[in-house]
Amino acid sequence: MSTETDPQAQPHTKDDKLDKRVLIVAGVVVLGAIMSILDITVVSVAQPTFQEVFDASPAEAAWTMTGYTLALATVIPLSGWAADRFGTKRLYMLAVLMFAAGSALCALATSIEMLVAFRVLQGLGGGMLMPVGMTIMTRAAGPERVGRVMAVLGIPMLLGQIFGPILGGWLIEAASWHWIFLINIPIGAAALVYAWRVLPRDHVAPSETFDWLGMLLLSPGLALFLFGVSSIPGEGTVWAARVLVSAAIGLVLIVLFVFRELSAKRDHPLIDLHLFANFRLTIAVVAMALFAIAFFGASLLFPQYFLLVRGEDTLSAGLLLAPQGIGAMLTMPAAGTLTDRIGPGKIVLTGIAVIVVGMLGFTQVGVGVSEVTVSQSGATIDTPSYAWLLGCLFVMGLGMGATMMPIMSSALATLKDHEIARGSTLMNITQQVAASIGTALFSVLLTNGFNSSPEASALRDAAQSGAQFTGGPLALAKAFSDMSHAFATSFAVAAVLVALCLVPAWFLPRKASTKAVEAAAMVH
Repeated sequence: MSTETDPQAQPHTKDDKLDKRVLIVAGVVVLGAIMSILDITVVSVAQPTFQEVFDASPAEAAWTMTGYTLALATVIPLSGWAADRFGTKRLYMLAVLMFAAGSALCALATSIEMLVAFRVLQGLGGGMLMPVGMTIMTRAAGPERVGRVMAVLGIPMLLGQIFGPILGGWLIEAASWHWIFLINIPIGAAALVYAWRVLPRDHVAPSETFDWLGMLLLSPGLALFLFGVSSIPGEGTVWAARVLVSAAIGLVLIVLFVFRELSAKRDHPLIDLHLFANFRLTIAVVAMALFAIAFFGASLLFPQYFLLVRGEDTLSAGLLLAPQGIGAMLTMPAAGTLTDRIGPGKIVLTGIAVIVVGMLGFTQVGVGVSEVTVSQSGATIDTPSYAWLLGCLFVMGLGMGATMMPIMSSALATLKDHEIARGSTLMNITQQVAASIGTALFSVLLTNGFNSSPEASALRDAAQSGAQFTGGPLALAKAFSDMSHAFATSFAVAAVLVALCLVPAWFLPRKASTKAVEAAAMVH
C-alpha cells in the first residue's frame, strides 16, 4: 500500500504530538460526532414541543428518544464487523449519509409515529459514527498517542453538552422545531465531502464472514433489554409486565450470545468476547459501565432541577449547564497527554474524586418550606445560590474531562490493530447500555420522590402540561421544598455511585502501556 495514498499507512509522527495528518483525519470524525451527539441533546429539549405540535402524550413523545436509542443498540454490534469487511471510510460515509437522510425525513414528519420511525433511521446511522470514528482515529494515531486521540474525540461530547440545549431552545423559539433536524443536512454534506477527500482509501479482506446467528441473538437482545429498561420511568416500577418481559427476553438472548461466542474461538465474531482475556480492557469496561450509569444517569437531573425547581426556561437551563462543559474542556487535553505518558490510573482516580466533590455540592439543594418565597410572580428558592451550583457544575466538568476518555484510551491502547474495531465497538455498547440503565434508574428515583408528595406531584404535572398550579401559597412552598429534597436525594445516590467507580479505577495501569513505550522509543 502506498504511503502517498494512505495516510494511515505512513509512519506515526517523529514526535509524540498529534501531527497535521492525524488532526486532519480527526476533523472528519469530530464533525460527524458533533452532528450525532448534538442531535441527542437538542431532541431532549424539544420534548414539550413535540407533545404540543403532534398532540402527543409525554410517553409518546419520549419515543423520539427511545427509538433512537434502540436503533443505536441494534447497529453498534455490527460496526466492528462492517468496518473490517467494507472499510472504515465507506462505512463512515454511509453512516453520515443515513443520519443526514434521517434528519431530512424527521423535518418532514407530520405525526409522532412518522417522527419516531425517522428517528430510528437516524439512529442506525448515528450508532455507527462513534465506534467507526474511534477506530479511524486510533489507527491513524497509533498506541503511543491514543490518550490524546480520545481527548480529541471528547470534543463533540463536550460541545453537545454545552451547545445542545442552548441551540435546541434557540432554534425552537426563533424558527421552528423542524430546524433542529434541518441543521444536520449542511453539516452532513460537509462531513461527506470532507471524509471523501481526507480519509484514506479502504483496503479490506473480501473473505471476511458475517456472524449471522450472533447478530440475531445480540442486536435484538440489546434492543429488547434497553426497551424494557427505558420503559421503567413510564411504568413507574421495575415489576411492570412491559418492563420484565422485554428485559428478560433481551437478557436471555444476550446470555445465549455470550455462551455461543465463548464456546469456540471464531475467526470473525460479531463481538470478540475473548478480548476480556485482556485484564486492562476488562477493568476499563467495568469502570466505564459504572461511570456511565452514575454520571450520564445523573446528568438528566441537572436541567430538570433548573426547569422544575428554579423555574428557568429551556434556553436559560441550557446556558446554566455550560460551566460543566467548560470545566471538561480545560482538563481533557492535559488528561489525554498525561494518560499517554504516565498511564490512566492516577488521572482517572483524580477525576472521579473531583466529580464526587462537585456532586456532593448538589446534595445541598434540598430546602425547607421556610426557604421558599412565594409571591404573585411565583416561587423563588433562597438557597443554595446560583454561584454555588454553577461552581459545582464547573468542578464536575473538571473531573469529567479527566475520567471518561482516559478510561477509553486504557482499553484501546493495548489492542492490536485488527482488534481496534472490535474493541471500540465493545466500549460503545458498554457505554450505551450503561447510560440507558442510569437514565432509567435516576428517572425512577426522581419520580418516586415526587410521587411521595401530593404537592410536588401536582406541581410537576402542572409544569409538564402548562396548566396552573391550583394549590395555595403554602402548598406551593411545600411542593417546591419536597421537589428540591427529591433532587437532593437523587444527587446523593449519584455521588455514591460515582465514588464506587474508584474501585475498578484503582486497578487501571499507572504507567504508559508497553506498546506506547516501545513506539515512543522507536521514534526518539
